[in-house]
Amino acid sequence: MLFHKVTSMTTALVAGLFLILLGGCAMDDAFIFFPTRELVMTPHSVGLTYDEIYFTAADGTGLHGWFIAGQPGTPVILFFHGNAGNISHRVDNLRLFHRHLGVSVFIIDYRGYGNSAGKISEEGTYADARGAMNWLHDNGWGNDRIIYFGRSLGAAVATQLALEETPAGLVLESPFTSIEAMGRMHNPILYFLFGWLLHSSYDTLARIDQINSPLLILQGTRDTIVPPAMAEQLFARAGHHKTLHMIEGAGHNDTLSHQQDKYWQAWHDFIEKLRAS
Repeated sequence: MLFHKVTSMTTALVAGLFLILLGGCAMDDAFIFFPTRELVMTPHSVGLTYDEIYFTAADGTGLHGWFIAGQPGTPVILFFHGNAGNISHRVDNLRLFHRHLGVSVFIIDYRGYGNSAGKISEEGTYADARGAMNWLHDNGWGNDRIIYFGRSLGAAVATQLALEETPAGLVLESPFTSIEAMGRMHNPILYFLFGWLLHSSYDTLARIDQINSPLLILQGTRDTIVPPAMAEQLFARAGHHKTLHMIEGAGHNDTLSHQQDKYWQAWHDFIEKLRAS
């Protein structure tokens, strides 16, 4: 996750100096975004029927995603993944959504990830999210039937989209408060010296109180990358109709491996409340 690729302060300082010599343009790529191009599996690998979706971001960049149809009458989950890999590394998530919730899922790769064109940036991810929403609208999905789901960096993307297009609900898993807070926590000296070179802020804490949708936050109690305190900060700042579900014993990348019954029950309860509202 963010700023966690640097294994020693010496290495970090050398890397920072090298990036300054390059003009600073690669700072976000070195510390925030870790895309991969190769798709290592598809939903078919786990027995799911799916559609390959090629669509455009709000700025015209060509993007790729998968749509897995759910049971009739269920909502669609618009899935924004984290900062590393691509959609093929989330196939097990798709299988579990289908198995436990029966919902439709539309998962996309940001620009520069997987089969999506372009170069990743914060503003680019927001344009990608808008394009995904436009695709859902064009295919008959109204906002009242769409739940945004973002993991880690994807939580920041989902929150920004929720400010612009109010969904039926917003689910954030392992969300961080901002890039600045992550930098100061993981590498305070490096961030003090070179943080000004970063273009991305992903300041979810400054936006969460403007969200009007029902909110569910899912957070592992042993997350050492994005600490539980950040989820608690976001929850405290958020408005009404909110739930914080702590996943006992879970870290950052294994939230689905701990207290699985309680994890999916939190999802069930959230969706049922949306239906009843």
